[in-house]
Amino acid sequence: MKPIFLLLFLSLHFVLFAQEKYPENYFRTPLDIPILLSGSFGELRNNHFHSGVDIKTQGKEGLNVFATADGYVSRIKVQQFGYGKAIYITHPNGYTTVYGHLSKFSEPIEKYVKSIQYKKENYETGNLYFKDKKFPIKKGEIIALSGDTGGSGAPHLHYEIRNTASENIINPLLFGLEVKDIKSPTFQSLKVYSLSADARVNQQKKSFQIPIKNTGEGTYIADRITASGVIGFGVSVFDRFNGAPNKNGIYSLEMLVNGKRFYYHDVETFSFSESKYLNLHIDYEHYKKYKRRYQKTHKVTANKLSTYKNLINSGKINIKKGFNYTIEIIAKDFAGNLSAIKIPVAGKESNTIFTQQEDTTNYKIAAKKFNKFTKDNVTIAFPKNTFYKDVFLDFKVDKKIAKIHSPTIPLNKSFTLTFNVAEYSEAEREQLYIASLEYPTYPIYKYTRKRDSTFYTTTKTLGNYTLLSDDEKPTIQLLSFKDEQWLTNAKTINVKISDKDSGIKDYRATIDGEWILMEYNHKKGILTYNFNDKTLVGSKHIFNLVVSDNVGNTNTLSAAFFKK
Repeated sequence: MKPIFLLLFLSLHFVLFAQEKYPENYFRTPLDIPILLSGSFGELRNNHFHSGVDIKTQGKEGLNVFATADGYVSRIKVQQFGYGKAIYITHPNGYTTVYGHLSKFSEPIEKYVKSIQYKKENYETGNLYFKDKKFPIKKGEIIALSGDTGGSGAPHLHYEIRNTASENIINPLLFGLEVKDIKSPTFQSLKVYSLSADARVNQQKKSFQIPIKNTGEGTYIADRITASGVIGFGVSVFDRFNGAPNKNGIYSLEMLVNGKRFYYHDVETFSFSESKYLNLHIDYEHYKKYKRRYQKTHKVTANKLSTYKNLINSGKINIKKGFNYTIEIIAKDFAGNLSAIKIPVAGKESNTIFTQQEDTTNYKIAAKKFNKFTKDNVTIAFPKNTFYKDVFLDFKVDKKIAKIHSPTIPLNKSFTLTFNVAEYSEAEREQLYIASLEYPTYPIYKYTRKRDSTFYTTTKTLGNYTLLSDDEKPTIQLLSFKDEQWLTNAKTINVKISDKDSGIKDYRATIDGEWILMEYNHKKGILTYNFNDKTLVGSKHIFNLVVSDNVGNTNTLSAAFFKK
């Protein structure tokens, strides 16, 4: 057990060293409850690393959210997805804190934001920027109530700390945010990869999983393998905090070869612009096929993540005949808890002869050039550097479904997909839209631009796409009252809206002909208006709601109500 204790000591030393760079006592906690996390900083998410921590709010909305230090509100943003309702506070020490998925702002901020929403007649405000005198903030001041707005999957507070000058995001735990954690990371599985043309593992060229056994106290042992040539590894691993069942991300990953560090990365800090390289950091093909993420302990050339530290041969291991190797992969969480897998490797030449199968596709992508192909009224156009490397692409059109390879290759940029719709009548074109068939039983609308006889969209995902038709209106259902009903004590109007095909694009609500703000909970499909927003004149009022979908089908509901 001595090596484990030594690694624990070195891990704690590293964390303490890293913390010295950041003020640990400057920021208070943003909530007055025990801090439990449902999401850790740098956690692996879809196409990006998590840029903050997700703090549990005891399964409910409406908890007081506090400014964690003196400063001023420098930005506010309200959007349907993303962070939902969010506040950005700039502090005099060079950092900015971000608070997302809020349900409501503090009174002066809420009043200002609603004035903008009513002026624009739009729930989404876009970015609202402020100087330091508009909304000065004191440490511990209530700035909002917690919620579930935006892309949140459940009530929680998303909390970030950024370098104000560079906008780089920094792990909030480095600033003294305390989370109880005595649990070591858990390794789920291990993969090995043949990385050179002559590489073999257990007489095989392909990548595959290696069985591992948990021997207790954070130690794992893998089955012995034989190998030759350049190989690499990948691990599926997660961490848990005390008091929470959530599978969170780890803080660092390290690989030793016969005791020498070949690979290391941590999630101390990174920039938004590099977050997309997550798709090169993981085994992207495996994830798209099986929905499990493997973090590779080797780096491909195109990967520009700054989180890697002093790699040897990019983490790739050259296994030589007659030599034995002990590979150790170490996962640590922020608190210094660690787990390690030992992998015994014997250098042995393979007896198998592997012949690379010749790719016969006509669609070869030169990554550094513009590439464009057309087949059966479908055109795909890839700007230069859309792909990270040269590839052969499968492309065919079958029963009007454009099959553009499979979504197992990560893209650096979006490409353009165009359908020629000259064969359709003008009336038919009005109902058509481009849809992704990544989930065949649930087609997803892709933002469709229409120009005469061509429809096009842009996307960063390969796969199957087609044209679908939507000729049905959205549905509207009053939830809180019936036509001609008295609403004397009612605080809100609630309406459920939905569209089963192209999806909801827009809605507009009025009372007595004047626009009203209805907040849309897209997860529940419910619109809500708060009567406190406006003073109604008279007792009889007309509520009107117009809802449109993404191809222009509209539905209208009008109802009278009485309220003094």
